[in-house]
Amino acid sequence: MIRYGEIFLKSEPVKRRFISMMTENISLALEAEGLAHRIETPRGRILIFGDEPRQIAAIAAKTFGVVSVSVCTVTTPDIDGIAAAAVRLAERCLRPGMSFAVRARRSGVSGFNSQELGAAVGSAVLDRIPEARVDLTAPDYEVFAEAREFGGLVYDERIGGPGGLPYGTQGEVMTLLSGGIDSPVASWLMMRRGCRMVHVNMKSGRFGGADTEKNVLQNHARLSAWVPGHPLDLLVVDMEPFFEAITALKEPRYRCILCKRFMLRVASILAGERGAAALVNGDNLGQVASQTLANMTVIAPAASVPVLRPLIGFDKEEIVERARAIGTFEAHPGDVGCTVAPRYPSTAAPAATIAQIERELDVESLAARAAETVRRYRAKNGGMEGGR
Repeated sequence: MIRYGEIFLKSEPVKRRFISMMTENISLALEAEGLAHRIETPRGRILIFGDEPRQIAAIAAKTFGVVSVSVCTVTTPDIDGIAAAAVRLAERCLRPGMSFAVRARRSGVSGFNSQELGAAVGSAVLDRIPEARVDLTAPDYEVFAEAREFGGLVYDERIGGPGGLPYGTQGEVMTLLSGGIDSPVASWLMMRRGCRMVHVNMKSGRFGGADTEKNVLQNHARLSAWVPGHPLDLLVVDMEPFFEAITALKEPRYRCILCKRFMLRVASILAGERGAAALVNGDNLGQVASQTLANMTVIAPAASVPVLRPLIGFDKEEIVERARAIGTFEAHPGDVGCTVAPRYPSTAAPAATIAQIERELDVESLAARAAETVRRYRAKNGGMEGGR
């Protein structure tokens, strides 16, 4: 049984569309693992039937939009059938001296109410395990019983899901993906909010560390595992000519601001070509010099589409914790340094100065040429499929 959250708040037409997309995403994920299944969508629930319920539950629990998952016993929607199934579950986990509670619900079924259902199930459990005791506040064990028009459901565990909205419901965005910690988390957060994702990496070539490209591809592949069945594209852009240009400048302290603006400029071109609605990056307010409020104010106008910054108010440890949870954290990333970064970067670059430097560099021409160097890689189900 699949539970979803804020989808309940949508209008009926939107709710139906979102549930349809979520069930399609779940089916794609299960098909990727070769698991036969059947999905039904009675009001307020998504039910998946199959021969491998625990495997199905584990995969469904990673689907965006899913709040929680339970492996259920399906019974007749009457007290006797539900109570018998609850006793069988309790016998596996409830031991003499332990406390327990029954959480009962009824919807679309007549002849008894939720309280009567809960009392009957609790009595049946006590009859079988009389040394147990009831504690409705802080029980050692809980059994859940639902009587609905389509049947009874009994379960004793909930597997947490990522929540959010079904993948693909909010249109396409592009994340500027690096080999670091922040941008993969930013991408995941926007995927969780229903955005169909494309990744863009600005390849630094000889100006970057030897392990950077490997880490970028690894981040991209790992994120594709969160949308199984969906191909995930990575567009890699050659940044070397731009880096050659800015390393020739006499004043190095503005390089990071110029670089971030250039990346947004190129990504905006690519977004326009694909029809992506926004750009996403891993900016985190005050984390580094280019992410001060003053510098972000100067950097942002370089984009011609909205820039989304889902990590803007996170602490670094929160980002690291989320990266660990979603599987993109790499404790030993290797050589991922950037030789272009100055030793003393500006924390408040003057907009007029940046504009003058960009005119001298003719960044519009550089950006247009960079956008023509795109090499596309594709990942699916957690693995790379190759590039062109």
